[in-house]
Amino acid sequence: MLNKLAPPEGATKKRKRLGRGVASHGKTSGRGHKGQNSRSGGGVPPWFEGGQSPLKLRVPKRGFHNPFKTVYDVLNVGELNNFKDGEEVSTEQLREAGLISGKRPVKILGQGELLTTITVKANRFSKTAVAKLEERGGKAEVL
Repeated sequence: MLNKLAPPEGATKKRKRLGRGVASHGKTSGRGHKGQNSRSGGGVPPWFEGGQSPLKLRVPKRGFHNPFKTVYDVLNVGELNNFKDGEEVSTEQLREAGLISGKRPVKILGQGELLTTITVKANRFSKTAVAKLEERGGKAEVL
């Protein structure tokens, strides 16, 4: 039964065989004569604008980008309810739980309701996050 399966009529097309003699798209194979696009590996990238000044250079630049800025993986205390009472939660455990990416330092923020008593180890804490952790009898340890 499976050996009789075939695509429906007109669904497949023969590919164009290039460079197989003068009679059938041979010689230049539809690329014309000479020039950048006739060469193998030739052509220009999609963003090339024919040599005029590229858009990225033409638009006005504004503001300042600080290359030394520390970007944190932020996490609210409300998201820490998955952990058991009395547990010590480190950045590795947060990464395993899928709460952070694990590539950046972690900052715990104070939004949400904390229902467990846990000790959290992170790089930074907001004042409200520390207050909510200590209110439940937990601890906030800065790495």
